[in-house]
Amino acid sequence: MPYIQLKTNKGISDSQEQALKAAFGRDISLLPGKSEQWLMCQMEGDCRMYFQGSSAPCAMVAVDLFGQPSEGPCGKLTAALTKTVAETLEIPMDRIYARYLGTGLWGWSGSNF
Repeated sequence: MPYIQLKTNKGISDSQEQALKAAFGRDISLLPGKSEQWLMCQMEGDCRMYFQGSSAPCAMVAVDLFGQPSEGPCGKLTAALTKTVAETLEIPMDRIYARYLGTGLWGWSGSNF
């Protein structure tokens, strides 16, 4: 039950969105037991965002997970997500954050897992 949310102060074209969605779907399998089958994505471009006091292009990738994230696989996913966002949206890698949150409660189809 992963959920990936991308926010950036750059615009996201339809073709970029499709490329990001495909890459996120592929890359989520770097986490044990996670797959595109259960992945939900949200992308927001043109956000009012500042990093290091600057409005230069930046992005935040938030990954919410059912269960607790572990450092090794999340490190691999961070590398993949950061590279994808940097290349697709032309944002320097050092201006992209990734955050992970895990939970023991996750609902779907009217009940919790």
